[in-house]
Amino acid sequence: MTDTKALEALVEPIATAMGFDLVRVALMNGPGGLTLQVMAEDPATRQLTIDQCAALSRRVSDVLDEADPIPDEYNLEVSSPGIDRPLTRLQDFADWAGYVAKIQLAEPVEGRKRFQGHILGLDDAMVRIAVEGLGETALPFAGIASAKLVLTDELIKATKPLSSEGADELDEEEEDD
Repeated sequence: MTDTKALEALVEPIATAMGFDLVRVALMNGPGGLTLQVMAEDPATRQLTIDQCAALSRRVSDVLDEADPIPDEYNLEVSSPGIDRPLTRLQDFADWAGYVAKIQLAEPVEGRKRFQGHILGLDDAMVRIAVEGLGETALPFAGIASAKLVLTDELIKATKPLSSEGADELDEEEEDD
């Protein structure tokens, strides 16, 4: 299978040139076949509008068509990270301090791999999290296999939705296909 880091190296300059931060590039095999997921955000809003997703998708598609890094057929999915977003960068844990996250480690810390609690912030490359029944715990960022925000009332209140203008048009276009 194609190296995700190589795909990131192709996609990140495109996102950056458009003024977006790349959140995640993932190549996943599912029931619909192979999917290349590109997740990005506008640093000003921490989200992408439908128009921004479409523009990024076109640019990424052009570069991937030319470079042809994936030998098999695949679907390209470009999206905003969403409200219960993945936390993939060290800075994400500082930016989302105070909110609840689920963290899965590659190797156990304090006898466990799974943690859920309020993000307290960072100490160098250590993510501090308050876990119920365990207290404050420091987890090495390098050891995090996956992490994401948990949908809570506080997160919903803090996240301002962007306009959904154009969503109906996209639905109609898909029905016409």
